[in-house]
This record gives sequence, C-alpha cells and structure tokens, in this order.
Amino acid sequence: MAKKKLVRSANKVLAGVCGGIADYFDVDPTLVRVLYAVLSLFSAAFPGLLLYIILLLLIPEAGRNDHYEDAQVVE
Repeated sequence: MAKKKLVRSANKVLAGVCGGIADYFDVDPTLVRVLYAVLSLFSAAFPGLLLYIILLLLIPEAGRNDHYEDAQVVE
C-alpha cells in the first residue's frame, strides 16, 4: 500500500499549494482555495500570505521525488 504524500499539485492557480492540500485530503481544490481566501481575509491577510509562502517553500513539487515511491522497503 502506497503512502500518501503532500506535494504541490499540477492543478494550480498560483503555486499548487491549495491544490496539493486538496489532493492530499481528497476534497475539491476550489473549496480549499475559497476556505484559504476567507481565512486569510479574516486574519488581516498578512498571516495567510506568510503561511502560503512557508508552505510553498516546505511542500515539494509533484514529480520531484517520484523515484522514492517505487522503492521497496526490505524488513
């Protein structure tokens, strides 16, 4: 059974952060984007922008570490 990984999605509007989160939790990307926008506006926008930039730097882009998914763990 393959583990799910949080990666930035190819289904992106800006950088794929919200799309990647939506893919990870199996929800509609539009819903995640709208929730993120609403939460950002209610937090005076700056913390939301800062969080997005941090997630952009921390979450790897899809396809970067695909060779690890095929590796088998020997126990």
